[in-house]
Amino acid sequence: MAIAVDACAAQHQGDRKEQQDRVAILPHARKRGVALAVVADGMGGHTGGALAAEQVVHTAKTNLDQFSSTDESPQRMLENAMREAHTMVKASRFMNEMDPHSTAVMLLLQPGKITWGHCGDSRLYHFRGNALVERSIDHSYVEYLLSAGKITAEQALTHPNRNVLLASLGGQEEPKITLSETVDLVAGDAFVLCSDGLWAYFDDEELGTLVAQNSARQACEILIDKARRRAKGSGDNLSLAIVKLVEALPAKGAVARG
Repeated sequence: MAIAVDACAAQHQGDRKEQQDRVAILPHARKRGVALAVVADGMGGHTGGALAAEQVVHTAKTNLDQFSSTDESPQRMLENAMREAHTMVKASRFMNEMDPHSTAVMLLLQPGKITWGHCGDSRLYHFRGNALVERSIDHSYVEYLLSAGKITAEQALTHPNRNVLLASLGGQEEPKITLSETVDLVAGDAFVLCSDGLWAYFDDEELGTLVAQNSARQACEILIDKARRRAKGSGDNLSLAIVKLVEALPAKGAVARG
């Protein structure tokens, strides 16, 4: 069975004065069927966060355009993109007298394979149908407390330090980058990349169900609308990219043979 891709990227400024998130779905400059989805959540004062997130997307695009699977593994490409963005963002603080940082989550789509990586608390979800297969683990203080058994999942939702990151691009420390990959792809798989301005308002079950029941574009619209209503006037910037693998329709004029 042939598989096609249904993808969409979207964002909303929320109730903030500035949009410091960046999101993109970038096709490879030369290779058909290869693309990169990126979500970056910038932080660091007026315009600083936006510049940091913009640098993440720019560096990702440069690395994607230079990527060849015969010369470089997809994991190495994603790691290099994030480390280069880290270096560039860190250098900008000396020129702009700001304190810019950014999270990053990236997904590289190749025929028969999806590879992803993240730094910070922008997330990647992998659903099969409406069931969660895998979720990235935030590089955050609350996630550390949760994994150590010091707080419950319910306490994590309202913990006063839930926005404290243990890793980011552009910080003083070298970034922590977590990578993963799947080659067991089937129609019905869906991948959601999003900033905390979106995922904070959904549990895994609701998120997976909404993505499974709608096209990528429709799911983006529904998720943003629900997040905005649940924010009640105090919502963060929110960004997401959805990549769904769907059964390809037969080519027009093709004849089925039994």
